[in-house]
Amino acid sequence: MPVNPADSPVFGALYGTAAMRDCMGEMAFLQSMLDVEAALARAQAGLGIVPAEAARTITASAKADRLDLPALAAATRNTGYPVVGLVNQLSALAGPEAGRWTHWGATTQDIMDTAVVLQIRAGLALIRTELLAVNAGLARLARDHRATVMAGRTHLQHALPVTFGYKVAVWLSPLLTMVERLDQLRPRVERLQFGGAAGTLASLGEQGIAVQDALAGELGLAAPDIPWHVSRDGIAEAVGFLGLLCGSLSKLATDVILLMQTEVAEVAEPHQEGRGGSSTMPQKRNPISCEYIIAQSRGVHALVPQMLAAMAQDQERGTGPWQTEPLAVGQAFLLAHGALAQARVLAEGLTVDAARMRRNLDSTGGLIVAEQVMMGLAPKLGRGEAHHVVHQACDLALQRSIPLAEALLADPRVAALASPAEIARLTDPSAYLGSTQAFIDRVLARIG
Repeated sequence: MPVNPADSPVFGALYGTAAMRDCMGEMAFLQSMLDVEAALARAQAGLGIVPAEAARTITASAKADRLDLPALAAATRNTGYPVVGLVNQLSALAGPEAGRWTHWGATTQDIMDTAVVLQIRAGLALIRTELLAVNAGLARLARDHRATVMAGRTHLQHALPVTFGYKVAVWLSPLLTMVERLDQLRPRVERLQFGGAAGTLASLGEQGIAVQDALAGELGLAAPDIPWHVSRDGIAEAVGFLGLLCGSLSKLATDVILLMQTEVAEVAEPHQEGRGGSSTMPQKRNPISCEYIIAQSRGVHALVPQMLAAMAQDQERGTGPWQTEPLAVGQAFLLAHGALAQARVLAEGLTVDAARMRRNLDSTGGLIVAEQVMMGLAPKLGRGEAHHVVHQACDLALQRSIPLAEALLADPRVAALASPAEIARLTDPSAYLGSTQAFIDRVLARIG
């Protein structure tokens, strides 16, 4: 049975996704290694190194479902790597004539690293698709609620009015940047690894670079300027990107959790029968998607330092750091995709209670726009005196539980300078939104 809940048949429904599990699972890794071996044979056949018929036979034989997994496990346990056993089985499946041309000029790390790159390429494609869906859902929320006024909060207390559309745009902006980051990093990450025993391709003589370029073309990967056996920045960047992505998703989930509190109740996760329920409290509708966004994000964040530490590789082939990467890469992709899938639930189905937002906004009797009143009175009283007068009015409003407008008009200094209509305007939250609409427009313009 799996030890990690993300790989469990039960808890796997909460952590990760089936699509990413298929992409990053062991069978996908074995098939990717076989794909590299087959592509190597085809590339070398094109250069006259390997017989064309042998390359065709090797390619036809390179099917993971034909492998003897118990035998491969035994060979892996013996050598410490799966490639020797995999190549032996591939050679046997291809037959003696074709099989003797497998793995020509390659080393174990070439095959394993390039296979991981193929998995990462597929994983990043899944991440990108889900991220675009999340962004599209958030963009719709921002448009639909661009004028839904609510309390903006700092230090968890009312600060100034904002709109819910503005809040959503704040969530959306870094996720749009994540798409840009993803597209920028892919050429740096999706690179072939092919360097032979010590990275010099000496076994291929003068044809080393030609084979490398042809193999890169077969696999649709970039050819690196030099083998990166001990330069792990590309894979580390991919996992680091997942950490940044999950950080932004965690911000969204944290806000929704706070807005779902009973005393606030301004938004709610999409409801379905039994979701978020309690075994003892029938009234409960817990923020399940948010909780699993945060849990999976923290899992990814714990794996980022592991990848950074693995960059300290020794000499021309690492003794230990490289072997730590498989413990992190697949899990990071799985958990990040799971967090995105839960975020998509929110982006596409979040329930917004605009009336409750307005009631909460009005609950302080206009105190949330004290800054607006101060700025409105400042030209007549001076900023310092205006601040002092409004501060006193706020104290009075709190002391007597009266609206700020009433407290202001009780002060002769204010009553002499501003009419009740002007004070009503200055204490209207919807009149103090600043550049909210312009900021929303700027974010939405990035959707394209």
